[in-house]
Amino acid sequence: MNARNVMCPDHPVRGHMPAAIQKFGGSSLATPEKIRQVAEVVARSHSVERGSVVVVSARGEETDVLLAAAAELGAAPPPRELDQLLTTGENAAAALLAVALHDRGLPAVSLTGPQAGIRVSGTYGAGMISAIETGRLLAELGRGRVVVVSGFQGGDGRGDVITLGRGGSDTTAVALAAVLGARACEIHTDVPGIYTADPRVVPEARVLPTVDAAVMAEMAFAGARVMHSRAVELAAANDLDVVVRGSFSAEPGTTILGRSADMLETQGPVTAVAHDMNIAMALTRSDRVRDGLAADILTELARSAVPIDLLSFGVPDGPGLRMGFAVPGSRLPAAREAIDRIAARLGCETEVDEKVGKVSLVGVGLLNRPDCTARLLAVLARLDATPSWVSSTNLRVSAIIPLDRVPEAVNALHQEFGLGRDDLEAQTLVTA
Repeated sequence: MNARNVMCPDHPVRGHMPAAIQKFGGSSLATPEKIRQVAEVVARSHSVERGSVVVVSARGEETDVLLAAAAELGAAPPPRELDQLLTTGENAAAALLAVALHDRGLPAVSLTGPQAGIRVSGTYGAGMISAIETGRLLAELGRGRVVVVSGFQGGDGRGDVITLGRGGSDTTAVALAAVLGARACEIHTDVPGIYTADPRVVPEARVLPTVDAAVMAEMAFAGARVMHSRAVELAAANDLDVVVRGSFSAEPGTTILGRSADMLETQGPVTAVAHDMNIAMALTRSDRVRDGLAADILTELARSAVPIDLLSFGVPDGPGLRMGFAVPGSRLPAAREAIDRIAARLGCETEVDEKVGKVSLVGVGLLNRPDCTARLLAVLARLDATPSWVSSTNLRVSAIIPLDRVPEAVNALHQEFGLGRDDLEAQTLVTA
């Protein structure tokens, strides 16, 4: 979606555009007291002249609670009904924050995704924002209100609600910031910024002051949970800076640069170590010779909105095809259904391994630095965590290893590439 092209051009209150879009994650809204704290944060930045737009996620663990409730009632809940169910979490959070804002004396209105004019196409559970009709939003902003929008969702042409996938509230916020001409998008979360690795796994990880958008998109796709990868891509497409900071912290956080930052060849090529423990590897075999089989499999996965990584395929010594790829654990059921459809039609066999995880080096110019891949493989060899798959691009080197070895590997790689707080202090002393 090119958000700048979906602005309603002739609306009478076009001038009422917020300076920044604020998004608050579920952990920031988990209790009534935290909701009051968020209301205080919003109140401090609110402008009656411009109004304010706030995007919210479902409170606390509400999404997981709803998923568990659905699983209790049906082994395979219909995707449409899951989307109907899950959006209630965001809608409740938006209404509760609007109530808290009213209690502070601030005029506020909560809007679901469809009410906010967000139009979505694609499949249930993995929709894509196709347009935003800004009339209702601009009218509410023109009245000086705080508009609290339910993230993660939009409406399709049939009047159904479709979700954007886990983390989709980030994408909602970035899309609204772009279409409303906001100067920035602020993502408020339970951590003070983007780290060089998950601080729950690597205590020595440090907050990055800035991150190039392309690098951040790779970090997100490789497993960093702070930002939705599609949100980062959308921000970069619209030259929009995104600030990630703690909801109740005075720290400046991390700025994801909408335009690529100036890079020097002498700077370290590795920015961060990312990991993902919620993936699966699929290996598809066919002993029949058939042109276009790989394309047929990928087309079926695309129709089911299943993103893949570490794709590899080739022809063995005999006839047929061998093809392997990684899929996110959240999309594994959809991937299995797509593969089963292909298997029934074309006679393929597929094995799925869920006891694996992915570790990745993320940075810039990695294809020109083969030593980085060599060092990654050497570290994994020392840990007896031999990778079954390795893939490299200019921005990322990823390896699939046994699931139980992932935390140890992340710590060792973080230390190997000198990404910790102590390493930065040492570099600063040497430079000085």
